[in-house]
Amino acid sequence: MAQPHGIMRYDLESETLWVKRANAGNPGWHYRLLDVLAGLLRLPVLEPVPNPGGAETIRTEVRRLRNFAAAGLRVPQVLAVAETAFVMRHLGRPGQEAPSLSNAIEHAIAQGSEAVLALWRQGLLAIAEVHARGEVLSQAAARNMVCCADGVIGFIDFEDDPAAHLPRAVCMARDALNYAQSTALFLQQAGAMKQAQTHWAAFVQQLPDDAQQVLVRTVRKLSCVRFLPRSRRLGRDTLRVLAAHDLLAAAPVQLLAKP
Repeated sequence: MAQPHGIMRYDLESETLWVKRANAGNPGWHYRLLDVLAGLLRLPVLEPVPNPGGAETIRTEVRRLRNFAAAGLRVPQVLAVAETAFVMRHLGRPGQEAPSLSNAIEHAIAQGSEAVLALWRQGLLAIAEVHARGEVLSQAAARNMVCCADGVIGFIDFEDDPAAHLPRAVCMARDALNYAQSTALFLQQAGAMKQAQTHWAAFVQQLPDDAQQVLVRTVRKLSCVRFLPRSRRLGRDTLRVLAAHDLLAAAPVQLLAKP
């Protein structure tokens, strides 16, 4: 398809469409490194999910979008499909933006902790709803969640299918970890971490036991990160990891005590 970028927006008179064409996929060494790291740490949530690119990735994304829609979850409507590209409808209303949840939360920091917490909880509850309807996300980062005009959280970016390669418990824990890692620093910056920890603990408790245990083992294995200095000189990524640990470690004491 002759467009300069992998995904592009087209504003028509009555609606907005997106055209997404196949990408090149991820290189093999990327998977080998993650496989080695997952094995060394014994952390299945780090095991890579293949994204081969090309026509297979397009088929995967279209299938997953349609499955989510059939489950009653908010995703862009697929309008047309070719071997190496597809067309989908914008989640926003014509002439209106539909910001990512990540951008919405970051912009809400200036409004205070309650505004940030409200948006963050929307995302957390949206992930719980995805799980309740038998699905899991691909990359459950807040940037892949959309604030629709009617207040519903929508989902985008389904180039891979974790459930085809990993146990469901690992996929659910993976969703939780991705969301925590992508949002915890915003909570900290807004002074909302303490309140968020209570909601996080409740979210973890409603997960199936096997998913809870995957999550707990992961937090234990990565607990050494808490010793990193909390200095901006180490970069935003380090601060993001530290904030995520603060949130993740809020699981109930009785859960953390399980073998």
